[in-house]
Amino acid sequence: MTKGEKTYEVVGVVGDAKYNDLQQPAPPTIYANLLQQDFIGSQLAIRTRINPDGVAIAVRQTEATILKTVPIVRIWTMTEQIDSSIVPQRLIAMLSAGFGALGALLAAIGLYGLLAYTVARRTHEIGVRVALGAAGTDVVCMVLREALWMVCAGLAIGAPLAYWGKRVAASLIPDLPVASPLPIVVAVSIMIAVGLIAAYLPTRRAMRVDPMVALRYE
Repeated sequence: MTKGEKTYEVVGVVGDAKYNDLQQPAPPTIYANLLQQDFIGSQLAIRTRINPDGVAIAVRQTEATILKTVPIVRIWTMTEQIDSSIVPQRLIAMLSAGFGALGALLAAIGLYGLLAYTVARRTHEIGVRVALGAAGTDVVCMVLREALWMVCAGLAIGAPLAYWGKRVAASLIPDLPVASPLPIVVAVSIMIAVGLIAAYLPTRRAMRVDPMVALRYE
């Protein structure tokens, strides 16, 4: 193999490897003997099953004993190299997660306020039912069941849209996993729990009000 005016002998072939960017395909690479290079410098890679920090100390001591005139400029672990190469992606992920959590919080607060107001408006109806002899548990179950239907109707629209949005994001970001339904399942569970709590609390307060006061409630 000829490179410029120099001729090299190929002694082996190795698998592809990524260096500067994990998102880009592996570049064409040639590993040459250090003594055949035009510049002075080299990299030493060590694989270990123990703590890399402890190995780094031993490597420095060994290198200082064997190659006293060759300084070690920097020691990086594989984890540190990967972390430094994905800083922009990690920042975008953190911002996206933060905005997603904020959106979920606002949705939960809005859902709570809407259902709490809806149930509070039914205080008169609850008073009538209690005055006519309806059991408290029956009234609570009725309100929770209706609230659950409302929440499920909204989720029936929102969950498919969330899944569709996830697939759109995956088409824009390479190697983004979309197979796991766990985030959508967790969000649906949270919204159902918030809806039931929002319906239960005002219903419980209305059940404690004297029926005559509830009948006059506007």
